[in-house]
Amino acid sequence: MTVCAIEITRTDPFTITADGAYAARLAGEGEARYPERWTLAGPEAYAVPLPLAQPEEADSEVLPLADGRVLIHRRVADRHVFALLYPTGTEAAPRTGELVLGSVPAQEGLRVTLLPPSPDGACAYALAVGPEDSTVWQVAGSPSGPQRVAQVPGLCSGGVWLDRAGRLLALDRELDGRTKTVAVDLAGAVSPLLQISEDSDDRLLLAAPDSGLLVIRSDAPGEPRLGWGVLGSARPVRFPECLRLEEEATPFAVQPGQVLMPETCGVALRVGEAGLALWRPADRHVFRLGAPTGWLGGTGLWTAEGRLHLPYSVPEAPCGVMSLGQPVAPLPPVHLDPQPPVDPDPPAEPAARPVPLQQAPLG
Repeated sequence: MTVCAIEITRTDPFTITADGAYAARLAGEGEARYPERWTLAGPEAYAVPLPLAQPEEADSEVLPLADGRVLIHRRVADRHVFALLYPTGTEAAPRTGELVLGSVPAQEGLRVTLLPPSPDGACAYALAVGPEDSTVWQVAGSPSGPQRVAQVPGLCSGGVWLDRAGRLLALDRELDGRTKTVAVDLAGAVSPLLQISEDSDDRLLLAAPDSGLLVIRSDAPGEPRLGWGVLGSARPVRFPECLRLEEEATPFAVQPGQVLMPETCGVALRVGEAGLALWRPADRHVFRLGAPTGWLGGTGLWTAEGRLHLPYSVPEAPCGVMSLGQPVAPLPPVHLDPQPPVDPDPPAEPAARPVPLQQAPLG
């Protein structure tokens, strides 16, 4: 289906599993909110509402698991409660089943949010940020309910998975007035990951574990810029001129499956409140495209074959997915000057060297 409008009509979070099979959102309006699961691994997407006897609060969070169940995070009195929802009953009389997993105390000054879906699809994690430190909780996939798996000094945000096993998690940590990305091994170790210069704020936005491509935002060039590097490379982070867009650009999806070929990974960006752009490091060109009307949450998912799937919901198509391919970049101009052309994307900080993750430098 082709949809040409460029308006984002809904901004509610829409979360997709790492394998792209399921998605979930908090549907409804006002005080009539309910979880909704989308099934995407088929010829046509379809949605299943998962309402309970009482509507959900607007600040509840939902996250899909690989088995089709939906994790919900609610604030109930003095606790953060986690439960799994799933469809039950019959087609004529559908019902919603609920399995309560446990809770985390809602202490004063503590902010608890769900982290992005784990690559293994079976576990789910939450980040609890307190006044001085941050704690990663495993809230699903544990036999004994929510449990602490890592504690990080400083105030953390973000959350990007660095591997396919769901063990290495990158968090943006604010400590001593600076924000740097650290890698958290859920077995307990915390190590520096991204430090372009001592005085810069460096955040990791996306990672492609297959290729090692990392998409970052840093003010090391003198202003906040989007850049890219490769995990395990000795080359410095690059800040392409083509990514200096007039509106703020936020990457939300990166192409998987490009083993050892980070330059060929497609990256999708939400530009401003209503725009869509596609980019690959090898192209050095940004394509501005139309997003579907009713684009849900400004999010989507790349396939390994290079197709970008964008979910949308409008009255005539309440459960739709728009599919796009990566456009072909224009050919570079022919240089008649005998002198070699200048690289249009030189490193902004040639002397800067990131802090390695487990002795593997970032480039």
